Amino acid sequence: MQGEIIAIGNELISGRIVNTTSGFAAQHLFAAGYEIYAMHTIGDSPALIGEALKRAISRVDFVLVTGGLGSTDDDLTTEAVAEALDRPTIPNLALLSEIRNHLDAISGSPMNPLEKLAWLPQGAEALTVQSRMSGYQLIHDNKPIFFLPGVPSQMQTLLLEQVLPRLALWNHDRHLVTCQRLYKIFGMSEAEINQRVVELALDQNIHIGYYPVFPEVHLSLTMRTPAGKSGDNPVPLFEAACTAIEKSLGDAIYGSDQDSMASVIGHLLNGANLRLAVAESCTGGMIAQLLTSISGSSRYFLGGVIAYANSMKTACLDVSEHLLATHGAVSREVAEAMVIGVRDRSHADVTIAVTGIAGPDGGTIAKPVGTVYISMATKNNIQTKLFLFTGNRQQIQEIAAKTALDLVRKYLLQRNGN
Repeated sequence: MQGEIIAIGNELISGRIVNTTSGFAAQHLFAAGYEIYAMHTIGDSPALIGEALKRAISRVDFVLVTGGLGSTDDDLTTEAVAEALDRPTIPNLALLSEIRNHLDAISGSPMNPLEKLAWLPQGAEALTVQSRMSGYQLIHDNKPIFFLPGVPSQMQTLLLEQVLPRLALWNHDRHLVTCQRLYKIFGMSEAEINQRVVELALDQNIHIGYYPVFPEVHLSLTMRTPAGKSGDNPVPLFEAACTAIEKSLGDAIYGSDQDSMASVIGHLLNGANLRLAVAESCTGGMIAQLLTSISGSSRYFLGGVIAYANSMKTACLDVSEHLLATHGAVSREVAEAMVIGVRDRSHADVTIAVTGIAGPDGGTIAKPVGTVYISMATKNNIQTKLFLFTGNRQQIQEIAAKTALDLVRKYLLQRNGN
């Protein structure tokens, strides 16, 4: 089945509010086996709403409309639908009763603009009465049309709890079975990834997508086959393609689907019963922020020191003033002193330290902007690497933080024999 998504609201076309509802709907409809023919964002204009709706009905199997269902004067979707499809609005008595009971309970007044929500185009069915979320379904030309609120949380709830189950019952044998996986890759360029994948000569039914998400590259594999087609099981072919991708890209793949670098490292640390601490200079606490964004990170992350100024490096990490004067804050020697300092104070099993020049100022010919030293220590070993990153200040900080975490990830994989 093919569908079309229409998002309505002047706040969307002015850029005042970002349209997140269409993306959420497309993602979940695609995963459920439906194809999206087109997505539109239009203003609160009855003429445009009617035109977009009639055009969509003429070319797809179902339509999803979000926005313009509120009780204020600028919420014009229902009125536009009524005129465009020649379906005058009539009161939905169940909705009207629920609204009035609610209003009586809080104000004692039987009249309120909220009653506008109970007037639906003729033939429309409220998606839910009790939840106090506007939304309805209309069957027109034997095609289901779903109207959902523009409030993201309400729209998401109704899509998952009402729209997807109803679509599943509507011509249930016409959707596609979808196999999909998203690989998250770090430390390998998009061009190199592409070359390796091309050399695999995967089945033509496996669709590949490349998505640079700085400083990573995300690689999607998708295979879709018609539901109910006898003798067709796409899973073995899809899994074979995934295995080939994983073998070709190796440990450059750090995770898949909902994984993040921090969540993968947390899983590895937790599984090995190891604890981590950090010392940060140029990354300004970004490594710690990434680690603590994961629920339960207190089990394996002890904390860190943001030693930005030299005085903090000396006072909190025992980096000697002589070392700083001799080699400079951005040096292999200082990075190693920082990692030893945080290791000795935290007694963590694994520690990392980062010092560098994020720019745009501070670079020299010998140490240009993007020069970063990352040191990692365990109880018996220290390894330090020099990196020359490019980009603006935020990009250099981000890639430095992710690179530091990736060094920990690869160490843990090697330690575990993976």
